[in-house]
Amino acid sequence: MDTNKKTARIAGLFYLIVVLSGLFHLLYVPGKLINWQNPAITLQNIIANETMFRLSLLAGCICYTAFLFLPLVLYKLLLPVNKTHAVAMAALALLSVPISFVNLLNKFAVLTLISKPEYAAAPPDLAAQVMQQLQYYSNGNLIASLFWGLWLLPFGWLVYRSGFLPKALGVLLMAGCTGYVMNFVGELVFPTGYKQSGIDSWISIPGGLGEIGTCLWLLVMGVKVNTATATVTK
Repeated sequence: MDTNKKTARIAGLFYLIVVLSGLFHLLYVPGKLINWQNPAITLQNIIANETMFRLSLLAGCICYTAFLFLPLVLYKLLLPVNKTHAVAMAALALLSVPISFVNLLNKFAVLTLISKPEYAAAPPDLAAQVMQQLQYYSNGNLIASLFWGLWLLPFGWLVYRSGFLPKALGVLLMAGCTGYVMNFVGELVFPTGYKQSGIDSWISIPGGLGEIGTCLWLLVMGVKVNTATATVTK
């Protein structure tokens, strides 16, 4: 198998791991267990589904570990397109990884709270403490999301200019950067009304399509061998 095509498929595999584990960890489990308006119900859900909550933590660790390797493989693949943009892509993506791992400590704190008998003795206070840790976790994700978005700008540009990946995917990835940044600013500046407006869901669609599309293209199609050997530009 051509080296570039093999590298592309390795990148696609890492991307698939990120997508699947991220969906489970960031969307599915929180949607099932967390009720932001009702701390008592949230606590009951987590205690009743502790295994699911622990699996979401495991999925988070898998997701962020895969995201540590993904930009490095993409850097190798896209370096011939433009060295400066490839470095920016890898650096911005890698910056999010330690933030994400440290942020997981807030979820581990929830496990500590529900597992210690001395903490579980006062259920009303316990529900409030659990919700506080979950809010800390949500705040940490907001910070990480800035870098989840910023890396898509140089990544999308490299895809667009590569000649061996569809330009449409590059456009969607760059639009995804805009969506992430807008959501970061919106949630930070307008913490109560922004999510209720529904804007965050709509502007996240292009990025989601771009990332999933790129993941599947790399995994299934690889790259066009005859055009994947461009000269490095700065």
